[in-house]
Amino acid sequence: MNIGQASAASGVSAKMVRYYESIGLIPKAGRTDAGYRVYSAKDVNTLRFIRRARDLGLSIERIKLLVGLWQDRERSSADVKRVAQEHVAELEAKILELTAMRDTLQELADACHGDHRPDCPILHDIEGGARVPKRTADVTKRVRDRKRGTADGAVPCHMV
Repeated sequence: MNIGQASAASGVSAKMVRYYESIGLIPKAGRTDAGYRVYSAKDVNTLRFIRRARDLGLSIERIKLLVGLWQDRERSSADVKRVAQEHVAELEAKILELTAMRDTLQELADACHGDHRPDCPILHDIEGGARVPKRTADVTKRVRDRKRGTADGAVPCHMV
């Protein structure tokens, strides 16, 4: 099938199909004599796999790893589970960080009179560069350290 058909069958745009091919996430497509890309049913299944992984918020690096594990019938399910648990831990950290930001902004909005007066605690806080709440800073540091692979940022999944 051509790129348009593969795109429609997989739910991945033609532009992204070309991108995934360029970064090696999917193999280079075969070509017709006229130079058009040709995709197999296996390619479309891989594109569907990638699409679902992207829907779950997985990074391209993790998707590459998972595609490799998916195609390796000798793999250990523990390897796949580890990838999923790492992503879950990062999602939990992001949730904590977003919750802290929401709570801070809500507190500022609650403190604002919202009337004709020019005094505004929201603007004062932003202007003053108020420190990020400690919990938010700690979570952000753990996520950053985990991405860098530093030991001091290593936190067991159940503790995030």
